[in-house]
Amino acid sequence: MLHRTLINGAIGFVAAQVAYPLAERLGGRDVRSKARVLEREMALPFANRRLRSWAEVVETVIYAAVNVPYYRDLFARIRFDPVKLQTDARYFQDIPYLTKDIVRAEGDQLLRCDHAAVRKQVSKTGGSTGPATVIVYDQDAADWSSATTRVARAGIGKKHFHSELHFASHYLEKFPLRDRLREQAKCFAMNRYNLLFSDFEPASLDAIWHRLRSVRPYLVHGHPSTMYWLALHVHARRDRGAAAFRIFESSGELLEEYQRDMIARVFQCEVVDRYGLAEVGIAAYQAGRDDRGMLVIDPLVWPEIAPIGECVDLSSDEQGEGGEIVVTAIKNRMMPLIRYRTGDIAVLSETERGFVLNKLAGRIHDVIEIGGRKMPTHYVQDVLDRIGGIREFQIELRDKAPVLRLVPENAANVDDISRRIKKVLNSELKFEFIAASELRLLGWRRKFRRVVEVPSADRAAAVPLAAL
Repeated sequence: MLHRTLINGAIGFVAAQVAYPLAERLGGRDVRSKARVLEREMALPFANRRLRSWAEVVETVIYAAVNVPYYRDLFARIRFDPVKLQTDARYFQDIPYLTKDIVRAEGDQLLRCDHAAVRKQVSKTGGSTGPATVIVYDQDAADWSSATTRVARAGIGKKHFHSELHFASHYLEKFPLRDRLREQAKCFAMNRYNLLFSDFEPASLDAIWHRLRSVRPYLVHGHPSTMYWLALHVHARRDRGAAAFRIFESSGELLEEYQRDMIARVFQCEVVDRYGLAEVGIAAYQAGRDDRGMLVIDPLVWPEIAPIGECVDLSSDEQGEGGEIVVTAIKNRMMPLIRYRTGDIAVLSETERGFVLNKLAGRIHDVIEIGGRKMPTHYVQDVLDRIGGIREFQIELRDKAPVLRLVPENAANVDDISRRIKKVLNSELKFEFIAASELRLLGWRRKFRRVVEVPSADRAAAVPLAAL
């Protein structure tokens, strides 16, 4: 254990002092200076931050009105004058909400006019609250996102020289040597390890646990469902979970309280929650060790709440407004997202510390059994993303047997997709290609879910998207 700590410390020192600064310079990045700026801004009183953030929101709207075709046309059509925001913030409510469907439909119309000449970074949403969507950043916005991660983690004691481990989906196809070398160099500069897995079978969980104990990272980052299943496995083995790592950072899913308690108890670690989106990066981070609320990173994100009706129970002791989270991305000039509906549900409070998210709901990944192997749906999602040509997917449990329902892109080669699915997932897995209108919606306002259970006898009674 001591020798592993020394190795991680030595690698961390070289990564922080040499490798990362060199990678930043060679890659034309500017993360560390932005992290220092963000750290100073988050230390300001919220009243000051709020004024500065709102001023940047106004600048973003004015910029989009001139430089982004979608907003230029939209504002002309609704006769919206962005300059009025400088004197009355209430005009902000006149801007219609932006949705994933609009982003997908508008495509390049949401990019700044000179986007062809500007360096871009592309991100893809996970699709847990609707169809997967491509989001484009300029390099400056991508660097602000990376800086946010550094500052948020520094707030819980995790510095750059501390080692970290990320869970990632294992994929059977081999990546080109250049991509593998680039990833190795990136991991070294970040003092990061990747732990690849594909299912929650006992042998796989044993391998994950062995890797964790051998690496002994300071921080582990992953889906709470993944760490919860591992905690159950370690607990059932009556193994000692202490000292394998210090912090588990939950991301990508709703962190349930029972998951938090089990993970903290089995591994004797600190569990922190964060709310991140491919659209903006980390939007909010757990405010403190004993505070379940997540503090919004307001220099980068302006939050709102859109009402969703009385059918959702968001009763809370917290003072705040419950509904769907709406965000405006302040830093991204490549694809400004103004009043973007995330599809996630929470209570938003405005406190002396800042905007705080409580009672986050939605974005729940499921575990299914395919060919006798228990798999998280985010693994299936990663596999399908790499296969490509798939706009959306849903797993329908028909009398408990999973059927993978795929919505292909218009120009997709369905024969090639079928062949690769059989090779990577399971040759006996049943799957079918459907139209987007055949996806089934559940829950509040018929919310999209990855896994829906529809017994064969009741399929006619299920509600497809087209019926709404």
